[in-house]
Amino acid sequence: MTSDTTTGPDLPTDDDARGKRDTAARLDEEILGGPRRYTLSDLVDGTGLSQEFIENYWRWLGLPVTHPTEVWFTDADMRALREIGELVDSERLDEQAQMTLIRSLGHTTDRLALWQVEAFVEHLSRRDHLDDVSARLAALDRVPDLTARLSRQLEHAWRRQLAALTGRLATEFGGARRGTQDDDELPLPRAVGFADIVSFTKRTAGLGSQELSEFVQLFESRARDVITEAGGRVVKTIGDAVLFVADDVTTGAEVALGLAAPHATDTEIPVRVGFVWGRVLSRFGDVFGPDVNLASRITELAEPATVLVDPHTASLLASSSRYALTAQPAQEVQGIGEITPVRLQRAYTGA
Repeated sequence: MTSDTTTGPDLPTDDDARGKRDTAARLDEEILGGPRRYTLSDLVDGTGLSQEFIENYWRWLGLPVTHPTEVWFTDADMRALREIGELVDSERLDEQAQMTLIRSLGHTTDRLALWQVEAFVEHLSRRDHLDDVSARLAALDRVPDLTARLSRQLEHAWRRQLAALTGRLATEFGGARRGTQDDDELPLPRAVGFADIVSFTKRTAGLGSQELSEFVQLFESRARDVITEAGGRVVKTIGDAVLFVADDVTTGAEVALGLAAPHATDTEIPVRVGFVWGRVLSRFGDVFGPDVNLASRITELAEPATVLVDPHTASLLASSSRYALTAQPAQEVQGIGEITPVRLQRAYTGA
């Protein structure tokens, strides 16, 4: 009688499973810088921190402790927890501040790790003409060798961004007196705006994964370049749109007009842009407030390759000879009421 326990060609063998575990363990140890050698109880004993704090730390990072009795943690984990414990004590951070700081790390690095690995997958697929699975396997082989260099680049970029941020804040608030702000108004005066791809769903229908990736990447790269060169900052990208801020209304206008301007390339991506000058709250790497919502709604009213602003922003730009401002028909916008958008263009300077 023929045995029914033989392994077919498509079924994994014990050797296959063992090989996958060995590969995963090797990658894990190389990336983490050492073996996992501690349990949750070991971390509690070795750091002097409570189990509750340690579990919160991992959950806020987006890596919850799902194996509390298993050997799961490394020497680097022990050092990191000791350091965050010292920071909490020295700065007397309450739980909300602890959560915000640690979640900022988890949210940012989770997206960063995915973004960087996918970049290598795309690169290897293009360079070596690999299918997606083969490209991912090839990327896995490269990641351990790249980890040290990528981590140094991360620290360098973070320090430069932190220096830029503190420099801006020092310039903006260095001469301000404490306690002079109205408690009812949002703290930061900013130009805030959106650039939105026109007919994104229609333009991307039928695109394969590679083509869709290239289309979205091209839009985001162009937008980031324009915003940065004009002096603004990208807050975030939201699928087919980008949210930006600038520290003064003129810079906001230059960013907006740059985003709406056509690009002399084979791949044209028409966008519509709206921005307003107002006040925002900056939290969690994002900006909030009624003026952010107003900028979003004004963007929805714009025609392709045009910029719209609200009447208040238009009045601030009206004294500049660089811009032409044209009031548009009033429109009713749900949740806001009637808006009279104003089209922003560069002033004609010809003879």
